[in-house]
Order: sequence, then structure tokens, then C-alpha cells
Amino acid sequence: MRRALEALYPADSPEWGVHPSARIGRGVRWTGRIAVGAGAALGRNVRLGDGCVVADHAAVEEDVTVGAGCRIEAHAVVHSGTLLGARVLVRAGARVGGKGFGFVRTERGYEPVPQVGRCVIGNDVEIGANTTVDRGGIGDTVVGAGTKIDNLVQVAHNVRVGSNCVIMAQVGIAGSTVVEDDVMLAGQAGLADHLTVGRGARVAAQSGVIGDIEPGATVSGYPARDHRAVLRQTAALARIAPIVSSLERMIPRNEPS
Repeated sequence: MRRALEALYPADSPEWGVHPSARIGRGVRWTGRIAVGAGAALGRNVRLGDGCVVADHAAVEEDVTVGAGCRIEAHAVVHSGTLLGARVLVRAGARVGGKGFGFVRTERGYEPVPQVGRCVIGNDVEIGANTTVDRGGIGDTVVGAGTKIDNLVQVAHNVRVGSNCVIMAQVGIAGSTVVEDDVMLAGQAGLADHLTVGRGARVAAQSGVIGDIEPGATVSGYPARDHRAVLRQTAALARIAPIVSSLERMIPRNEPS
């Protein structure tokens, strides 16, 4: 069906060239043909590969490298120093490579910790609308090749996501967590910081992951644990409810005098 739809509804061809209203910074270089839309901005020393599209009002900040065949949709921002591989799709409104949430408490209150790492996105990655992928605090934030990220996802600083993962809407991944290859994170799952989700694991919707997940495991609930165990516990609670009601009927109640 996918092939049939592609044949029946081919993708629109970009309007190649640079729109007169686009802002092109000093030292920008590109290879082959590109399309830069109205109001788009390319910062200093940006590098664009052949066939890149930067849509209307998108911004690519200084020192960003964009591989061949990438598409950055309207109002998306790729922040300074980010590396995009080939054929990366950044959906409208996404923010890639911005500063992570890092503060230290002092006698003067919370003060920001400089975020000096990079954001490195592999080939054939898709980043959904209004998703944020933060740059690393000291090391890099990495998203591996072939990974697909849905809308409204938060990937924090120093997170490392493997290849061919699927991360669905409203997932939040806290800082320095490692998500290995072929992992599936279902909608609204939340992952705490500094943990590892093993290769091929599945995390069910709205799960709260607060510890490491073994490779190949399927987990659900909060705290996230073996999915079959959660189902058994839920079924047991459903059976207990009528028993509790029966016990309550057996206990005499003190009537007011």
C-alpha cells in the first residue's frame, strides 16, 4: 500500500533556488542545488549538501552541517554546531541542538551551566513537529541512523539514541539516558536520567521508566516493569474487588442509637 500511495500521490518537487527574502550568512557553502524559502535564515559557515530544502522562515544557525537530501520544514530551528546526516527530515516547529536544561543552585539562586556539547543526528532520521532535541552539556547528544521521532517529544542533553528506534508522541527522555538500537517508546512514556534501555526493548504508553530495562524486554506501568506481570496484577485487582465488597457486607456496622 505504501508503494501504491507513493505512486498515486508523488511528493511535491521543491522550488529550487534561494528566495530573495532569505538571509544568507557569511561563509555559507552548498553543493549542487538547494531550495531556501522566503524568510529563511542561514547563519555563518553553514554547510548544505546537494538537494537540501530549508523551508519558509526556518532558521539554520552558524556552523551547522546539513547532509545531502535533508528537509527542514517551516519555522524549524537547527541551532549552532549541529550535525545533520543525509536525508534527515526536521518537521515544522522542531528545535534541534538548543541548550539543555542545566542549572546549579548557589547562594544567588539557580545559575545556568554552560551547554557546550553538540547535537549529532544520523542519516535517515525524522524529527517530528514541535519536538526538541537538546545539545550535549559536555559530550554530544546523538540520535542514530534510521530513528523516527514523533511530534512533541523531548530528548534532553547527553542522551544517546541508537539506530532504528521509534519514539512516539509526548515521550520525554531525561539527560544522559542511553536508548539502544531498535527500541520502541510508545506515547507519553517517561524515562528518568542516567539509565539504559536495552536493545530491542518495548516501553508501553504512559510507562514511567526509573531503572535500566533489559534488552528485548517489554515493560509497562509505573514504575515500568514486565508487561505480563502488570497484566496479571491488574487482573488480580479486578478479582479482589468483589471479594472486598462481600467482606464489607459481612462486617456489622454500628448503627447510631
